[in-house]
Amino acid sequence: MSPARPLDKIAAGLAFLLGLAAILGALGSQYIGGLVPCELCLEQRLAYYWGLPLLALILVLWNRLPLPVWYIGMAIVLAIFAWGTYMGAFHAGVEWGFWPGPTACSGLGSDFSLDALNDLKPVIGCDVVQFRFLGLSLAGYNALISLAIVVLLIASIVFQYRRDRRN
Repeated sequence: MSPARPLDKIAAGLAFLLGLAAILGALGSQYIGGLVPCELCLEQRLAYYWGLPLLALILVLWNRLPLPVWYIGMAIVLAIFAWGTYMGAFHAGVEWGFWPGPTACSGLGSDFSLDALNDLKPVIGCDVVQFRFLGLSLAGYNALISLAIVVLLIASIVFQYRRDRRN
């Protein structure tokens, strides 16, 4: 491959674009589509809120970062999206009834008062699926997308490592 098209940067760029499309889709489904996110939905978004800005910074500083810093940054982004993959799979399992969800997703909690009825907002249980496509919920798709991002980040790291070994 020519130096003008390094596979490591292409893989990282694809991971960024895939993550950006996923979080924009999630926000669009909420603000345009009217889907109300549950507690686990909101927690799954944290991987994108933390990982994408860091990955964007790495992409912008790609040729200026010392290689050890690049590897550490990529490892951090990889760990964030690996956690996001786990969260998506966990949430999908809650939706399918494989295991119980967190208590924050159901019940009234310990501090309920009748005054709280004035500020009611819709609360969606973590085991409630609002949308399925081809049998998968949005949590299931998030798990698959996060896994694809993890694979692209691993590929980027491997491509960089192989290129470094040749030089």
